Amino acid sequence: MTIANSTKPQINWVNTPFFIFLHLGALFALVPSNFSWNAVGVALFLYWVTGGLGITLGYHRLVTHRSFQTPKWLEYVLVFFGTLACQGGPIEWVGTHRMHHLHSDTEKDPHDSNQGFWWSHMGWLIYNSPTQPEIPRFTKDIVDDPVYQFLQKYFILIQFALAALLLALGGWSFVVWGVFVRIIWVYHCTWLVNSATHKFGYRTHESGDRSTNCWWVAVLVFGEGWHNNHHAFQYSARHGLEWWEIDLTWMTIQLLQALGLATNVKLADKKS
Repeated sequence: MTIANSTKPQINWVNTPFFIFLHLGALFALVPSNFSWNAVGVALFLYWVTGGLGITLGYHRLVTHRSFQTPKWLEYVLVFFGTLACQGGPIEWVGTHRMHHLHSDTEKDPHDSNQGFWWSHMGWLIYNSPTQPEIPRFTKDIVDDPVYQFLQKYFILIQFALAALLLALGGWSFVVWGVFVRIIWVYHCTWLVNSATHKFGYRTHESGDRSTNCWWVAVLVFGEGWHNNHHAFQYSARHGLEWWEIDLTWMTIQLLQALGLATNVKLADKKS
């Protein structure tokens, strides 16, 4: 999936129909025969696996920022979970996010919040991106890895495989809730980090951009809403730096650390 931003934007005719299809598919959750508590449970479980473990822990804190290290097998598992969030392949996601940090809230930022809430939330995704050719330059540590290449190339097919598994396990209700509703929910929760946490909340640090700490986004995305903290200390595995800034992903990293599965954990020096 192409990620977008352009001075003369042209609609991306891959992303746009795909997003429309997913949103329409999620509406089938309103059909009474598609509802079951088991299906809702599957959606919530996959929300945590794909959005919490996959995107937040794997794509973001582990791979994009290398704020801690894990055995390679665990890295691949977490990145696979991120692939199931259907937010593009891992190489594209990581490269785009690294560009965002380098050019945060400037014209070169793929989702520059100065262009408005809608643009930074999802508008940037439905236009062609002039930054796409730069992704290999920002992902030299993973771009030649065959596992990353496989997941980048086949992430859509992997989603179809998940849908087939859910269909076999629980019928169409599992597919509607576990694929369509869950993907749309994780999409908008993730996108709020680009939009809401550059507009709402408080600022503890001067980070050179418009990033904010927003508690309700932190609740939705497992601690990612402490975004001003993150932009001030991009290398830190912990984003919630005060006792009241609850960071579930940091708690997960602490658990992995206790199990010997997370090493070289980097933390912010709040005095700097």
